[in-house]
Amino acid sequence: MTKTAIKKWILALSASAALVVAGCSSSHQSISGGNATTYTIGLLTDRTGPIADPISDPTNAVKATIAMFNAEGYHLELAVADAQSSPAGAINAAHQLVQQDHVFAVDLFSALGFAAEPYLASVGIPVIGTDLDGGPAWTTDKNFFSATGAPNLKQVTTTTGSLLELLGAQEFSAIGYSISTSSSDAARGAALSAQNAGIKVGYLNTQFPFNSTNVAPAVIAMRNAGVDSFVGEVEESTSLAIISGARQQGIHFKAAILGTGYGDITQQGTATEKDAAGAYFSLGYEPLELHTAATQRFAKAMQIYGNIPAAHIDSNDYLAYMSIDSFVSGLKAAGHNPNQAQFIDAMLNLHNYNGAGLYGTHTIGFALDQRGQSAGPDNCEWLIQWTGTTNILVKGAEPICGSVIPGKTA
Repeated sequence: MTKTAIKKWILALSASAALVVAGCSSSHQSISGGNATTYTIGLLTDRTGPIADPISDPTNAVKATIAMFNAEGYHLELAVADAQSSPAGAINAAHQLVQQDHVFAVDLFSALGFAAEPYLASVGIPVIGTDLDGGPAWTTDKNFFSATGAPNLKQVTTTTGSLLELLGAQEFSAIGYSISTSSSDAARGAALSAQNAGIKVGYLNTQFPFNSTNVAPAVIAMRNAGVDSFVGEVEESTSLAIISGARQQGIHFKAAILGTGYGDITQQGTATEKDAAGAYFSLGYEPLELHTAATQRFAKAMQIYGNIPAAHIDSNDYLAYMSIDSFVSGLKAAGHNPNQAQFIDAMLNLHNYNGAGLYGTHTIGFALDQRGQSAGPDNCEWLIQWTGTTNILVKGAEPICGSVIPGKTA
């Protein structure tokens, strides 16, 4: 099936579902209870299938954050729907949350969430979370609110080039998935950022099979190109397979930067810890190693309410925590017991969201005209290196904040 056919299929399914839901807005309004309103949040994530990972499943972190806010006097409940690692599964999960679970808002947390976006946009339900799927609704639709700022990955910034310069890279390579616009655009953007910094791009692959660990052809091409650096805009399993395969081919990366995987390594056994030794992880938020008030509050919440020790906190835990925090920020701004329309209006007027303090002195905005302005808060990235036994903060990247390069498009 061609990409055009797949898109038409998704839109057709979404349109038919919208007809069923049309006129039934009361089915997903808030539920009153006691002296306050109870708000049910629906988590849409991949719990089964090839991209599901029990180690990085965000469900526990979402539950922990909800428990933290409930201890502070809020009344939040959670419903969970499995996207099953497929576009059709994402659509079905969205239907379940809206039609059966009658949620007030959906926390969209799936790399395949783009399939459910047309339907969720059509019913006008608030959608929080992070734009892991790279779908357009995060930027264009007034009921979508990404806690990471709905970055425009078509823009190219100086940030990646600056990170590579800091690490001494000279010959660059990048990989992105063909199925994911956000992944392929991010890989192209990283290559253009490297070129802007005077670093040669020896290998760029934006058509890598989704979640594949068959990396031998790519690694051989990297070796033949003489690359000394790598950015993986892909799942952690793919990036780690690249790093391991490169080492077997005699490639010693000065800089292997992963966009996912921070915090996971200590939970995956000694073989993975060894494979990942020396790898870097880029984060759009303060790493725990900074020991700020915001990171300490976050770590405390995960430990107390989720039984997640600091050593096991990963990127998905961060995103889960910030997605619920952004929802509560909207409730605060909307006033007493808001309905969905009032909540959406309040979110659209939040112009300085700081990611529960995890963006440091930087902020994002949820207004439509503030979306797509940068790759995260002020194009900033923090950098952590896994030494083989522990994570360390990279000096000079605390964070590195870039700017948009005029005339460059990923």
